[in-house]
Amino acid sequence: MQVFDGKKAAQDYMSKHTLAFSTPELTLMRFAFWLGDSVPDPENKDKGIPRMMTFMTEQDFEPVLIDDETYVPSGAVRSTATVGNAYSKKQDGRFCHECGKTLSSGAKFCPECGTTQD
Repeated sequence: MQVFDGKKAAQDYMSKHTLAFSTPELTLMRFAFWLGDSVPDPENKDKGIPRMMTFMTEQDFEPVLIDDETYVPSGAVRSTATVGNAYSKKQDGRFCHECGKTLSSGAKFCPECGTTQD
């Protein structure tokens, strides 16, 4: 998949143009016109292409799948056993059926082992 590398393009533009007198809107408009300028095609010198095409890179992205039924604990939250509603102070005596950790009334997953609670 071809992806536009905007950071590289912006750095290239900023390194070649003085913008001390420009407002942000004017800078953005000039940057857009600069990206649209015709430049020689690196592969075929007889043809011109928009400058933006020179900042296209081939990248392969792996799709991100989000599964709401599976929870893998990261270890970031270990100081509290309250999972679910943070304002709920009442514990109803629920425990994880896998590891035995105390759970809040609204907990969908165990914060310790990540087991889905029924």
